[in-house]
Amino acid sequence: MATLTPRTYLFVPGNRPERFTKALASPTDIVVLDLEDAVSAEDKGHARESVCEQLAGTRPEERARVVVRINDVASHWHTMDLRALLQSGATQVMLPKAESGSQIASVLSGMPNARVLALIESARGVAAVDEIAMAPGVVRLVFGTLDMALDLDLDIESGSEGLAYAAGRIAVASRVAGLVAPVAGVTPQLDDETRLLADLALARRFGFGAKLCIHPKQVAPVHRALQPSPEAIEWAKRVLAAEAASPGAAKLDGRMVDRPVVLQAERILSRSSQ
Repeated sequence: MATLTPRTYLFVPGNRPERFTKALASPTDIVVLDLEDAVSAEDKGHARESVCEQLAGTRPEERARVVVRINDVASHWHTMDLRALLQSGATQVMLPKAESGSQIASVLSGMPNARVLALIESARGVAAVDEIAMAPGVVRLVFGTLDMALDLDLDIESGSEGLAYAAGRIAVASRVAGLVAPVAGVTPQLDDETRLLADLALARRFGFGAKLCIHPKQVAPVHRALQPSPEAIEWAKRVLAAEAASPGAAKLDGRMVDRPVVLQAERILSRSSQ
């Protein structure tokens, strides 16, 4: 069975171990155990210990659903995070404030086999996004929209137009590097599903394929929104049937079924399997 591409990444504060098991039992594709923003400076050590204990006691198939957001390279917690996680069996880390390929190399020097999700959340990160996307070890790019808005001095509540350039750069860099579609940033309005879905729809228009979530209630709406409609699935099946009946010369509803149309149909059916 093919490995499905994650659609949702649910954050859990690293210092709240009572939430770890609940998060893994939720429908989210990936659980992000957070050692960075969600944890105060005085609680970093406790959070690191809790995350490592959780990982060490987790079955391999569940551990594959866990990403640890470590502290950034410039912080004095970064090396301690890597050293502890190396012993815990962690396989995936999210690097915040990613701004160069050398920072990815720094992560791999501490965790040689780690799969790295690079969090682009600054102007410097966008400027270096091609280098970051191509860096060995990087498996996906993530857009930190709130920190990016802060870095650019934007009012994120008044609209996302100022983030359009960064979003486009991240999506194109992902495609050129052969990575799966990037992950969209969080929607902080917990009780506003309309805003959540609007944020997701905008990200999809830029080519993003997943979203960061900060509450379990956000997961199911994101999954539903990313699921192709019954009409789209039926169209895709008809396209592939037409292509199979007349390879290279098929027509459907008065339109030639060329290679891009076939590929689009295959992608729709692939997404529908999730």
